[in-house]
Amino acid sequence: MKVLIIGSGGREHAIAWKASQSSLVDKLYCAPGNAGIAQYAECVDIGAMEFEKLATFAKEHEIGLTIVGMDDPLVGGIVDVFEREGLRVFGPRANAAILEGSKAFSKDLMKKYNIPTAAYETFRDPGEALAYLEQAKFPIVLKADGLALGKGVLICSSLEEAREGVNTIMTEKKFGDAGNCLVIEEFMTGREVSVLSFADGKTIRPMTSAQDHKRAGDGDQGLNTGGMGTFSPSPFYTEEIDNYCREHIYQATVDAMAAEGRPFTGIIFFGLMLTEDGPKVLEYNARFGDPEAQVVLPRMENDMIQVMEACIDGRLDDVELQFQENAAVCVVLASDGYPRHYEKGKEIRGLEAFEGKDGYYVFHAGTRKENGKILTNGGRVLGVTAKGPDLKTARANAYDAVEWIDFDNKYFRHDIGKAIEEA
Repeated sequence: MKVLIIGSGGREHAIAWKASQSSLVDKLYCAPGNAGIAQYAECVDIGAMEFEKLATFAKEHEIGLTIVGMDDPLVGGIVDVFEREGLRVFGPRANAAILEGSKAFSKDLMKKYNIPTAAYETFRDPGEALAYLEQAKFPIVLKADGLALGKGVLICSSLEEAREGVNTIMTEKKFGDAGNCLVIEEFMTGREVSVLSFADGKTIRPMTSAQDHKRAGDGDQGLNTGGMGTFSPSPFYTEEIDNYCREHIYQATVDAMAAEGRPFTGIIFFGLMLTEDGPKVLEYNARFGDPEAQVVLPRMENDMIQVMEACIDGRLDDVELQFQENAAVCVVLASDGYPRHYEKGKEIRGLEAFEGKDGYYVFHAGTRKENGKILTNGGRVLGVTAKGPDLKTARANAYDAVEWIDFDNKYFRHDIGKAIEEA
């Protein structure tokens, strides 16, 4: 079977790497891809939002399965376009991808179906939002309703900060149309955990747990980013918590979407907060997390393509997911200045050190190839992942591997997974 992957980041590199191991796959394509993905797939110069061009390519090249890695095309309806053309595609339709595309929709869904989450209010008028904040308890969380590259969430510790946040999101429109609607949410405390899952519209199969690190700087300081590193599994995600989430959150979400006439087929990412009152949903995503995919997929024993096929065919209840009894840690190497201003075009040295090393991976996020050299081409450049028998060993291995790679303006957090040692 020929498989097309849509996207160009570290998540798509991890998907391509995993897909390349499938017994069902004869040929891989990726649009638009990057320098690392090119090791496994033929990269195609078509943008992720060029739906008609992508569908035409899929028909002309007899693509048996298309995997949509990114949120924008999913929310934009790429699956609907492909299905209308009779093409087989893995991911939710637009009416289900709204689970990620609108935070107001997902909060209202959780309220309606009693899925545990933080208390909240939604606003379309900045004046009403500001008036509400006058009586609010701080800290408080402001969320742009739409897609904002994982950066549209502001945690405000004072009324002054919250006023600035409303101005940033709703008036200045720093996150574009994502800020047309604002969700103001109570601030929850506890351990954060990410759980990716496969869904076929009626059945859900959770994968192993992970934890992301969103802030740019050590000690969770600085601006929110798309993710600076992650580890899997989370030692805080116990069997008791898993059982609770399977009943009250995971299956409840799939059932709620089906009841709303929006059956969800694809990946549901559950961002959870383990509060004193039990697990609560922080956010939903409608695709693999990035960099979560870079620690979860290397530990997955199943043939990923077979699982995706089962989701599309509505037979996920026949599948049992299996994960290795080990751990993985990913440290993101970024360009200094990310997520604000940074330079591109720096030569990356040392990638060859990963060749033939079992349990070590380097997933490309923002790279390009020019004149035989691999150059930086984004804020997040590489995800360095290493496995180990336990989280402490995996963490040590990952930070050893970080030193194998060098490029000008290389920047990374030094405390990815440090919470492990506090567990």
